[in-house]
Amino acid sequence: MPQQRTYTLSDFDFHLPETLIAQHPAPERTGSRLLDGTGSTPVDRSFTDLPQLLRTGDLLIFNDTQVIKARLFGNKPSGGRLELLVERVLHEPDTPNTVAAHMKVSKKPAIGTVLQMDGGFTATLLGRWPQANGPL
Repeated sequence: MPQQRTYTLSDFDFHLPETLIAQHPAPERTGSRLLDGTGSTPVDRSFTDLPQLLRTGDLLIFNDTQVIKARLFGNKPSGGRLELLVERVLHEPDTPNTVAAHMKVSKKPAIGTVLQMDGGFTATLLGRWPQANGPL
């Protein structure tokens, strides 16, 4: 039976060249890469190897998260450009379609300002976060 390895946060602090980060899905789903950490050192494998790696009693967890387009661009009413980086979607029943976002802009707009976003939609600045718990 393989020995269980204990991981620490520092195990995940390493340089990862951008060329090794997938920018698009593999042309064929079965061509996806798989990192096998069952041995003493990690081994690069293919997703098609997965059935041979699983043993009776193993727990297989599916991650069905999706990447959202988090970097958005737009204009203030004055015409000044702005950039929003969506940190998370807030699932508030009273305020649907609300997000917490970081804004990069030359001069901060006032609360209540309607921003014209590229793509033809608008966003309203509801507050400053975290001071006022004001999502965008």
